[in-house]
Amino acid sequence: MRLTFDHLAAIAGGTIDAGERANMMSILAGLDTYGAQAGLDRAHRLAQYIAQIAHESGRFRFDREVWGPTATQKRYEGRADLGNIRPGDGSKYRGYTPGQITGRHNTTAYRDWCGESGLNPPDFVEQPALMNTDPWEGLGPIWYWDVGNPEGRSLNRYADTGNIDMITLRINGGTNGLADRLDLYIRSALVLLGYDLRPRVVAQFQQAHGLTADDIAGPVTRMALHRALVALADEVTEVPPVSVPAPAPAQSAGGPDVRAAIAKMRAAIADLERSQTAA
Repeated sequence: MRLTFDHLAAIAGGTIDAGERANMMSILAGLDTYGAQAGLDRAHRLAQYIAQIAHESGRFRFDREVWGPTATQKRYEGRADLGNIRPGDGSKYRGYTPGQITGRHNTTAYRDWCGESGLNPPDFVEQPALMNTDPWEGLGPIWYWDVGNPEGRSLNRYADTGNIDMITLRINGGTNGLADRLDLYIRSALVLLGYDLRPRVVAQFQQAHGLTADDIAGPVTRMALHRALVALADEVTEVPPVSVPAPAPAQSAGGPDVRAAIAKMRAAIADLERSQTAA
């Protein structure tokens, strides 16, 4: 299996504008750079991951927190639990990337994770807006999924049992938006299984798997979707690398490791663009 822009567009639904397309390409680039290392090369995990990131980003519409500031956002200032210990930290470390990395503490942790992963990132603590450049934008949600969440352990253990409730709890801190996350999981699972999202597609899946074809994706159907995705465990879900010349970025963007990562990301995007043109 190859995760493409078409997959993400189908999951999102509706008309995709230029900003949403760019956000999707960043997500694909992040998966290409570190998806396999984070265990997101398994379809059943990928479906859960995409469902969560699609919800958090408004179906790929937003790649950062929409800033007012609102009353809630004003309370970011001085919050010790976010590591906002200096004046202005609340605004400076507003949510960046589709996963909305918020606060000095999380920004520092994400930077350090990138460095420990051999990616040699720029200093996000000094310039947090750099988190919204590639490949860092697409890597941010992977960091949170992998180690940045409150448990500090990969959420794959919940994805492996199809437990979207626990995944949502670890990402959201509650169950806000659970209905939309469930809908996006169902859409993601069906798309990754090769179904077109046409009317009564759930009933089509149910009939093919010996279930009552009521077109309602309840717990039994969701578990059947999970098991069908697990059966694809040997499939490759990241975009394969291709040889496409890419200009080297400026040294200020990082050392040779990050140049290689960005070149790889650009090559993947070029390949995706060509596949879209040929389609």
